[in-house]
Amino acid sequence: MVIDDSNTIRRSAEIFLVQAGCQVVLAEDGFDALAKIADHQPAVVFCDIMMPRLDGYQTCALIKKNPRFKTTPVIMLSSKDGLFDRARGRMVGSDQYLTKPFTKDSLLQTVATFALPAETQTIQS
Repeated sequence: MVIDDSNTIRRSAEIFLVQAGCQVVLAEDGFDALAKIADHQPAVVFCDIMMPRLDGYQTCALIKKNPRFKTTPVIMLSSKDGLFDRARGRMVGSDQYLTKPFTKDSLLQTVATFALPAETQTIQS
């Protein structure tokens, strides 16, 4: 799942991920994401920080507070690369922080790190 109020960022991420064989669910903001997450149960959530209505920190905290999704990796997306922003992301439960503009390689590496081990564990169980 890619949550970002920027159509450009959502589409870029979608193109990179679909080319790599991933299924992608897009959301324009936190409310949109929360409405879709239960139906789609994403393996990884990429969440922009600066969004209207419900920001990325609030969205991440709500996802992580839900027992069904507390183990779902949430990767914060931001153009800000400060220590405070990273720490605040960790405080609300984010698993990683990716700075925008991200590259195809950094996006796919993050998916490989967080999504593929879970699928491998499921297959081996």
